[in-house]
Amino acid sequence: MVNGPKIAITGGLLADPAQDAPIHGTLLIAGDAILASGTVDVPSDAEIVDATGLVVAPGLVDLGVFKTDKPAFHFGGITRAALMPDQSSPLDDVGLIREATRKGKPDFWVHPIVAATKRLEGAELAEIGLCRVAGAKAVGTGRSWIADSGVMHRVLSYASGLGLTVISHAEDAGLAGRAVATNGETATRLGLAAAPACAEAMAIARDIALVRETGAAIHFRLVTTKAGFDLIRAAKREGLRVTCGISPAHLFLADNAVSDYRTFARLSPPLRSEDDRKAALAAVADGTIDVITSSHDPRGPEDKRLPFADAAPGVAGAETLLALSLNLVRDGVIGITGLMRLLSANPARILGVNAGSFSGGSPADVILVDPDTPWIVDSNRMAAAAGNTPFDKLPVQGRVRRVMKGGVFY
Repeated sequence: MVNGPKIAITGGLLADPAQDAPIHGTLLIAGDAILASGTVDVPSDAEIVDATGLVVAPGLVDLGVFKTDKPAFHFGGITRAALMPDQSSPLDDVGLIREATRKGKPDFWVHPIVAATKRLEGAELAEIGLCRVAGAKAVGTGRSWIADSGVMHRVLSYASGLGLTVISHAEDAGLAGRAVATNGETATRLGLAAAPACAEAMAIARDIALVRETGAAIHFRLVTTKAGFDLIRAAKREGLRVTCGISPAHLFLADNAVSDYRTFARLSPPLRSEDDRKAALAAVADGTIDVITSSHDPRGPEDKRLPFADAAPGVAGAETLLALSLNLVRDGVIGITGLMRLLSANPARILGVNAGSFSGGSPADVILVDPDTPWIVDSNRMAAAAGNTPFDKLPVQGRVRRVMKGGVFY
């Protein structure tokens, strides 16, 4: 029995990820948990929150951020985030994992991803088991690919035995090397070091073969090419435990966005061709893509105001994650409940955390969203630690009006 003060969020459009379509109804909360949703008898002692005209959705679960940046997360409706192991001290140690889990509470929860190998060097396995006990929710290769297939086989086998998903970076390092762009007209015209897009598919194919051998669960954090999506589709048809994600930048921008050497569009993996971008939209529509992540990585002038090849990859994506993703709903690519599966339910499932749901007993992590509110992305006024967004000055629609974490509005 769930106890505590009751809150009834009424009049809103419930975007329950477990449903095929949204419904107008009530979300009833008691204490820090959800009691019921839909057609609900509202108790006389419940506090009423009027959500008329708003979408009521689970708090977003951002699978793969590079910095804990609470102001940006609150702005974007993100209530939980999986922290990538690529930190100043890689997350390969029990103490670092424990420290990461404490950041942000109580109004924001961090779920650290333990480094697959010590110092993310791709050689010796980290203390994955001990880090799992300390709070790690997944195992990650970081922004690098583990080139040694024997090491990757051991990572997958060990993680599988612990019930953890391996989050893999999909770029064959032998091909990608020091490339900062994708082979094509833009890279050639700008004289940028470039790698063929097939570097992604080659990395995915190798890791899928190892998943087939080990039975492990793998999540490719960012898949960005048609060839990559084709491999993911085939693996899913085979029944392998394979999932993949993408960022709004790779959904809505192609490689020509780096024209004029725009370092805010310097990403890892790099932006792809327009054909690959269209293939990504098709992969959202047919369910090949499981997760949309902000890949939030705020970078200041010391990292971005440099020659393109020297600039650090990364985008401040937390504040624009929902607003940009809502374009998929407006364009008819996917419905609002399907979008919430990509932004909340699926990442929670991959991490093995109880979130992203309106079912009874689920944590009361809820956002109230006005899907039509217009605003303009402004890199100079962002809540993030830095404003390195490739969407600067872009008009968008959709704004989070209120954020609830654990039954408390913040």
